[in-house]
Amino acid sequence: MQHFSLQLRALFSGLVLLSLFTACNPEKKTTEKNTEIPTETTTQMDSTLQMNTSTPTDIHTFAVPEDAKITHLDLKLNVDFDKKMLSGVATYDIEVQNNIDKIYLDTRSLTIENIEVDGQKANFELAKEDENLGQKLSVPVTDQSKKVTITYKTSSTAEALQWLSPSQTAGKKSPFLFTQSQAILARTWVPTQDSPGIRFTYTAEITVPKELMAVMSAENPQQKNESGIYNFTMKQPIPAYLLALAVGDLRFQPIGERTGVYAEPSMISKSAYEFEEMDKMLEAAEKLYGEYAWGRYDLIVLPPSFPFGGMENPRLTFATPTILAGDRSLTSLVAHELAHSWSGNLVTNATWNDFWLNEGFTVYFENRIMEEVYGKDYAEMLALISYQDLKDGVKSMTESGDAEDTKLKLNLTDRNPDDGVTSIAYDKGFYLLKLIENTVGREKFDAFLNQYFSEYAFKTTNTEDFLNYLDKNLLSQVEGSMETINPKEWIYETGIPANIPKIKSERYDKSIAAAQSWKDGTPAAQLDTKDWTFQQWLFFLNALPNELSTQQMTELDKAFKFSETGNNEVLGKWLVQVAHNQYEKSYPQLRKFLVNVGRRKFLSPIYTELINNEKTLPLAKDIYKEAKPNYHFVSSSSIEKMLEGK
Repeated sequence: MQHFSLQLRALFSGLVLLSLFTACNPEKKTTEKNTEIPTETTTQMDSTLQMNTSTPTDIHTFAVPEDAKITHLDLKLNVDFDKKMLSGVATYDIEVQNNIDKIYLDTRSLTIENIEVDGQKANFELAKEDENLGQKLSVPVTDQSKKVTITYKTSSTAEALQWLSPSQTAGKKSPFLFTQSQAILARTWVPTQDSPGIRFTYTAEITVPKELMAVMSAENPQQKNESGIYNFTMKQPIPAYLLALAVGDLRFQPIGERTGVYAEPSMISKSAYEFEEMDKMLEAAEKLYGEYAWGRYDLIVLPPSFPFGGMENPRLTFATPTILAGDRSLTSLVAHELAHSWSGNLVTNATWNDFWLNEGFTVYFENRIMEEVYGKDYAEMLALISYQDLKDGVKSMTESGDAEDTKLKLNLTDRNPDDGVTSIAYDKGFYLLKLIENTVGREKFDAFLNQYFSEYAFKTTNTEDFLNYLDKNLLSQVEGSMETINPKEWIYETGIPANIPKIKSERYDKSIAAAQSWKDGTPAAQLDTKDWTFQQWLFFLNALPNELSTQQMTELDKAFKFSETGNNEVLGKWLVQVAHNQYEKSYPQLRKFLVNVGRRKFLSPIYTELINNEKTLPLAKDIYKEAKPNYHFVSSSSIEKMLEGK
């Protein structure tokens, strides 16, 4: 998943990774060891360190998979746009251990109408709702039980589901639906065991209005049919957060033999042009870290209310239209979501406390793909943007009293795992891996990563197991590397370590020099900005003074036409300046942007500036009132937290 800045295998060598989890409920076993390891008590690692074999506890699920778990889902759903409801049947193949009499699933705001176990009606129990986790669904089983069938329907306010009216789409003629299951929202549209450590295959039959088309994170149709009934198969086991569905007036256009794009008809040509290099990226990724394991790699361009840049749903990346710049300048997002096909989708964080294992690896892999396709200088600029985002994130969290969240290993007890979606997991994780590469050498690190992705394929891992694996298979073989890197400081301590790699870029230096020249009095129109990349404009904007006068803002906008740019990364950064400096001339563009774009990465910093100033707080409230119907729950809930008490 793309983050706030520019937002992923089969056997251990003779060892078994115990990657199933205990749920947070009263029946949880009390003999399990806590894998939250604070810095001061972390076992010292050396070349003889033993693998951590304690079962990591996923505190964000009610499931107890070591007792009873799902292995396959057969889903049959009807999509009702009038009622904003999904209704149908979820049938699970299950595995139950001896002497276990219940299986636990996660639900939130679902109406459970009937449950059968092996064809026989079963009495079930829905527990009282937990603020963060929803409701525990308890179903009686025996160790001979094979199938659980659940008839249910969703709420019209299900947090994973974004129902859009025709006026909120590009074509303005047909409604649209998309899901966003990460981190623990799958339980709001499917009763399931909603943990990143529980994998299952699935098939689905989705019935939609006949003029629309359905696609999923599975094998997909490439054209509409006359019945409105679409069938799907996902042969590889995935966790629930990678369940995905989109329904709308869609068209498909191939890019290469294994790649293609879905979009609304009015967007399909523009989208296909923008992502023309998807095949090159896929080839570059395979060259680096092995064969792509998912068959096809397609992408769907969603309406602008999608809350993220992208979501790495297997076989079908969900992407925001805000990356359609017209010049392919923002396609690093595609590289990021593609990289998730290895880091995240193939090798998955065991719990959301280990989120950096998904995202830090993916940012590193994204950077390597972009270097392979566009060159080292381009990758260096992306790395420097990552560094700026990391510094900003650490500063913001430290000032707000959340310094503990600047550790890579999180503690999300009694919290929503969405709280961990910050620059720390992405950018601090990336720089740790970059430090490892610099210390041991790229050749050794690439060999290690290929081995890691192969041995952990379709498995999960946690931070402690990864550290052990890293030491055993890489650092212990390179003298002095453990001391040079000091991974425990990166993972278990706050802030940015002093040994963070230093990245240099000539283009970055030119951007900073131009900003300084302007601050020293050179008119903006006289600065040499010919052939600048969008990254250089971001560097330039980041280097400007915090406080700018109306005259200065006018000069900059006149010279560089920031308010008119088609690059949403640059526009979003400029609008932060507009909000902070109360540049009223660009308020129409600011309002239009906030009303029409639902990507949280852009919304959060702009709303923060507006909300934290008494003079612009009324404007923030007024814009949000207009914009809220266009926002997904992920974005609206974040903004409403900012507005609490205001």
